[in-house]
Amino acid sequence: MYILSDYCGQVKCLDRLFPIIGTNLEFSRSIYYNRFMFKAVFPGSFDPPTLGHTNIIERASSLFDELVVIVAENRQKRYCFSAEERLEMMNELIKPWKNVSAVIWDSLIVDYMKQENIRLLVRGVRGMDDFSYEFELSMMNKALHPHIETLFMTTDPKYFVLRSSSIKELASFHGDVSAMVPPLVSRALKEKFS
Repeated sequence: MYILSDYCGQVKCLDRLFPIIGTNLEFSRSIYYNRFMFKAVFPGSFDPPTLGHTNIIERASSLFDELVVIVAENRQKRYCFSAEERLEMMNELIKPWKNVSAVIWDSLIVDYMKQENIRLLVRGVRGMDDFSYEFELSMMNKALHPHIETLFMTTDPKYFVLRSSSIKELASFHGDVSAMVPPLVSRALKEKFS
């Protein structure tokens, strides 16, 4: 079953959209996909980007025609890397996926989504603690913009323990983070804490 949002923002189930065609549902889906572009955003601070982040990007990029990685800039938060540094790293990391782009945004994510007419928001979830927080956030986003849908993607088990804050702390003590972050991020962390 495929749940999709049409250009009016109404959620449609493709298996119900073409009941008459029946066995030729794949053809019906291809017509529907060719008519509408499906875009999503994947927001985060990415301070720094981890292998868990790139795993979510890789998987989400296969689900949507276009995925925008939003490098969030919160003026009330202290970052290890500037927004420009995080964007530069992210632009390098997303090169393998032609349908993925990255931007810096310093306001509400829903405002970016409204501006770009995007209704799907991707969030990675490691466990119940993450889910509880992300669920509350999704309800807040829904209150601000009722047409936004949040897609929760569970973390690949091999990246379950990766948390940017823990990685930064380990790197600050000159610990080896090469198994947790892409090579370019590992080098950037070494430079930052040398």
